[in-house]
Amino acid sequence: MYEMKDLLQLVVDENASDLHVTVDSPPVLRLDGELCPIEGEKLTPADTERLMKAVTSEVHIQRVREEGGTDFGFGFGEQARFRVSVYRQKGRYALSLRLIPSKLMTFEEIGLGPGIKDLLYKPRGLVLVTGPTGSGKTTTLATMIDFINSERKSHIITIEDPIEYYHKHRNCVVTQREVGVDVPSFSEALRRALRQDPDVVLVGEMRDVTTMEAAITAAETGHLVFATLHTTGAVRTMDRIINAFPANQQEQIRQQVAASIQAVISQQLLVKADGKGRIAAFEVMIATDSIRAHIREKKTFRIVSDLQTGQKLGMHTLDAHLYELYRSNLIRYEDLIAYSQDPGEIIEKLSKTGKR
Repeated sequence: MYEMKDLLQLVVDENASDLHVTVDSPPVLRLDGELCPIEGEKLTPADTERLMKAVTSEVHIQRVREEGGTDFGFGFGEQARFRVSVYRQKGRYALSLRLIPSKLMTFEEIGLGPGIKDLLYKPRGLVLVTGPTGSGKTTTLATMIDFINSERKSHIITIEDPIEYYHKHRNCVVTQREVGVDVPSFSEALRRALRQDPDVVLVGEMRDVTTMEAAITAAETGHLVFATLHTTGAVRTMDRIINAFPANQQEQIRQQVAASIQAVISQQLLVKADGKGRIAAFEVMIATDSIRAHIREKKTFRIVSDLQTGQKLGMHTLDAHLYELYRSNLIRYEDLIAYSQDPGEIIEKLSKTGKR
């Protein structure tokens, strides 16, 4: 019989990123991006319910019954924290648990250049970390908040669903608010945050127009705001924000975003070429006068050329970083092509160098 504490210990020991618990399958680990079933019996409905109850409070169990699912975070002793999603499928309980590393990573370990640190001393503005689910956005943001916590004397407010990394007070006062526990919504938390004397605000996810508008306003009014979006690339990110608003608001939002944006960091997580571990590829946009003008003038497509010529400022496209990772034998050719924005250009570039 499977016990939840043994499964969680296995996740920690194997450094798996996720654990999936569902009926008619043994528990499944995600190791280096691949799903790996544990050897053993398939889980029954009674098994998944028992395992679910081992980590889920009555409040969250009730939420699953009423709404079909719930998300929360919890600590596994001193070893790790997990982000948990409990849901029903075919009328039965299932769980997905994401391991949150107990140790915060450095910028060097993540793979971000030292120029990113300069952003973290900015007194105001909007810094967006974007990418698909599971691309490491939360880890990148946690590293940024940890750096500010160590280097600045500020009040940091984080708004998360759920809280993943816990930050201790160092040089900063760190207030962490969990949506659904401490406050009903991201937008409500943001509205109230501006009355709590913050210097830095982290918005775990800009899920709707109301939250986007509140984050942009906070960035305009003298706060350094960090937020995430499920977009890939700086151009798509800018377009996604502006197009989320009704047509009669888009011109105003365009001007506000152009004025407040400081940077867009877009990332993808790939399996290393040797199959051992994963590595992040980044696109980095630092807001220059030229880029701000492109946003204001509805010419976001021109941002790409600014990224290509902005290496001295620490900028580069996702494809450029993917290309360098491949040239350094850190990722596989198949992943280079699969994750690139313009595979045709990558293939042409490789043909000129004779490397495949």
